[in-house]
Amino acid sequence: MLTHSFCHLPGIGAQTERQLWASGLHGWDHVTPAAIRPFSPARRARLLEGAQESRAQLAAGNAAWFDQRLPARESWRMFSSFEHSVAFLDIETTGLDGARDHVTTIVLYDGQRVYSFVHGRNLEDFPACVARYDLLVTYNGKTFDLPFLRRSMGIPLQQAHIDLRYVLASLGYSGGLKGCERALGLERGDLADVDGFFAVLLWNDYRRRGDERTLQTLLAYNAADVLNLAAILPMAVNAKLRETPFAEALQLPELGPAHNPFEAHRPTIDRIARGRWG
Repeated sequence: MLTHSFCHLPGIGAQTERQLWASGLHGWDHVTPAAIRPFSPARRARLLEGAQESRAQLAAGNAAWFDQRLPARESWRMFSSFEHSVAFLDIETTGLDGARDHVTTIVLYDGQRVYSFVHGRNLEDFPACVARYDLLVTYNGKTFDLPFLRRSMGIPLQQAHIDLRYVLASLGYSGGLKGCERALGLERGDLADVDGFFAVLLWNDYRRRGDERTLQTLLAYNAADVLNLAAILPMAVNAKLRETPFAEALQLPELGPAHNPFEAHRPTIDRIARGRWG
């Protein structure tokens, strides 16, 4: 979809982009002096320069250039062009303050392999791992995950970023990731009643007891977020494509979440829940 896009160019919003498509300009390669002759000299110059620069930036693999120019709700357009270098990312922490609290676990999924990082074990390996990817996908990562990582771990994280919170909100979905999941027909099984605060309780319980089953439950919850993000993104892309003339040609396959390599321990969840609610 990226090569069909014009809304990242100066002075071109959603309505103008639709008008360009309707006029027969279906992508950057259609922007020729003959095709844009009806437009004003200023718009012709912007289109010619913008299409040329866009082709060059895509050829250079510069996802960040597009990220800086696309509206957050349209960031989904980068996915297919950078699918070969995408990582779905989610973190768990001891709290919300990136200066005082710390990361407990991170799970990253690149469509092939699930990587996990745990405080006190291998968290220091995360910066080198995430640096391999050009495009990150999160839910609410613009507000929480990425700023928290920058503050607490000093990681620049300058990659392009699709925050599905904004994409899904533009489609009418809200209420947090799990609310969106339910609306889209995804279930979490034994993890259905685990939330972000419960993840803090799991970490504290693990630190007190040292029970690996508790850590595995926390990692299962963390991994469920990223695996469900990977399942939701094609659904969101296809829904957004239906707002364009390119839905039939560019539709992505929609698959369920990949296998979660971590197993939640239901008795542990029940024990901590009893303590939480008294």
